[in-house]
Amino acid sequence: MLVGETDAVEFMTNEEETERASEGGCQYLVALHDRRTGKMKILPQLKNPHLLTHTVKALKSIQSVSAPSKTAFREAKNALGETFGTKKAKAAIRAQERNHVDIGAMTGVMDYVMESIDKGAEGLMTSEEAKEFADSNRLIPTFDATATEPTDVYPLHNIVPEAEWKALSVSAFDATPNEKERFALLPFRYSTYIKQHLHTITSSAQAPKAKRKNLKLLLYISGMLAFRQAVQRKDVDKEKIYEKLQPLPSIVADGLLARFTEQARGSTTYQSTSSTKTNLLTHIFALCLKLDNFATDTEVLAHDLNMKTSEINQLFKTLGCKISKISDRERTKLGLTDSSAAIKRAILTAPVEFPKPRLKRKT
Repeated sequence: MLVGETDAVEFMTNEEETERASEGGCQYLVALHDRRTGKMKILPQLKNPHLLTHTVKALKSIQSVSAPSKTAFREAKNALGETFGTKKAKAAIRAQERNHVDIGAMTGVMDYVMESIDKGAEGLMTSEEAKEFADSNRLIPTFDATATEPTDVYPLHNIVPEAEWKALSVSAFDATPNEKERFALLPFRYSTYIKQHLHTITSSAQAPKAKRKNLKLLLYISGMLAFRQAVQRKDVDKEKIYEKLQPLPSIVADGLLARFTEQARGSTTYQSTSSTKTNLLTHIFALCLKLDNFATDTEVLAHDLNMKTSEINQLFKTLGCKISKISDRERTKLGLTDSSAAIKRAILTAPVEFPKPRLKRKT
């Protein structure tokens, strides 16, 4: 053990640290410096190190004080902040004090608190019930969550009632040889999407049954787009709806009014709301997916609807679609050209998966 002192400080070997340093292989050589000659002589024997602790002599008589508790430290810190802090700092201190929970004061009432929580939670929904409730309130067509094929996710008659589907007639398209005249048979004609698909359907070598079905889908989509244009204002003119949807049968106009507008109790006036407009768009897009073999070009629809592509993509996502490019194999299967390889499409797969709600970041 080495011991030493100066007028102000005492030194002593710290045995524990010294032993640890020795076991770690630390050694040193002692050197003597001759101040007279300016030379240094190194002694040849290796020595083990001595780690020293020091004590200030003037502080030896002062009793050691234990570290303050967290509560005492916080109170002292807050006192300094209240005295010398800025307005913002003082406001933060007061907010922290308001939100502080005294755990010690709750010790005797914790059982009562937990009992009250359990009692209040009895009427809450389980996670499965909450999911079912959220799904049932989505502004989208009624869907089949267990479907294993995209065509079964949104059954046709969940979008277009069977009575309205049967009332649709496409015989006029067969009797009209001119494409311009065929286009004039549609209720809504200000659409690149409608024009492209009408040309594709009428010029393709599809089976007659498939061609009739696709023409009906296109005719109904055109009717829904015309209906959307007619209900842009809050108050809806029923006679204007009938006029806009010609030559579709009146049952279609009545059905769209019933499903995509609201009526106040005791009123005969139809009103369009943000919810009904969103619901109408998702029904339109569900039919577009069927017409496009479940891979829809959203940029064309965004241009036709005078909306941002990101807004259209978000609505397709609420239908369970993913926005991505399709593979070469799928593009060949759909009969698309190589120039469309860079286009992102809304793709529906089964079983359907809806986007999870985003959690807000803490600020």
